[in-house]
Amino acid sequence: MNVLAIGDIVGSVGCKFLRKKLPLIKKNEKIDLVIANGENSADGNGITPSSADFIFSSGVDVITAGNHTFRRRECYDTFDTNPFLIRPANYPDATTPGRGYTIFDFGRTQAAVINLMGCMYMEPLDDPYTTVDKILKKLETKIVILDFHAEATAEKLALAYYLDGKISAMFGTHTHVQTSDERILPNGTGYITDVGMTGPYESVLGVKPELAIKKFKEKMPVRFEISDGKCRLDCIKFTIDDKTGKTTELKRMEFL
Repeated sequence: MNVLAIGDIVGSVGCKFLRKKLPLIKKNEKIDLVIANGENSADGNGITPSSADFIFSSGVDVITAGNHTFRRRECYDTFDTNPFLIRPANYPDATTPGRGYTIFDFGRTQAAVINLMGCMYMEPLDDPYTTVDKILKKLETKIVILDFHAEATAEKLALAYYLDGKISAMFGTHTHVQTSDERILPNGTGYITDVGMTGPYESVLGVKPELAIKKFKEKMPVRFEISDGKCRLDCIKFTIDDKTGKTTELKRMEFL
């Protein structure tokens, strides 16, 4: 099975670029399952029903989220009703909409997709280790892919080694900068610290540079705007053995 994980989609600019590039990527790379982080897909942060629909209709199978998950209230019902729009599983189930994992059924096999969020320099959510252990006990699928939305590189690496051999692949999101440390861990789990971003390349994580500079320099609130110009789609392809659930190959890619 070939699984494509796509970095954080930023704004309507990123959504349109995704639609432009994804069909040919799926065809050329023979992709079976597409996972994309969409928590920044609405202009001005967050995700809306319309941005989620646009991403799904562009060819994405599962949308994951992160710290901007609940920025837009209009999407709360969509998190509850669409099983393939998931949020970090370590948000409290009793008080937050949606679910933290989903099962995608291919007929011949199934794949579980889990979303977690880190705790270092982020919101104080439930422990991701305990959370993922509880989910894995419920799953009967050989193939399990995890989007870990976290700030700290060390936190991502530590969780990856903890889950090595327990899941098929883990990709990091949130920093919007693609790392070059893709690898297959000793027990067969595919890994990359951060898969990157889908959106305007000449930007500061998707934001107009002059606005990011103003924020850092003047220390005052700034209304961020999505940059324009050339875009880039960052992604990674995991080739996973259907029978063992192990990653056998991986391929980091970027498309301009």
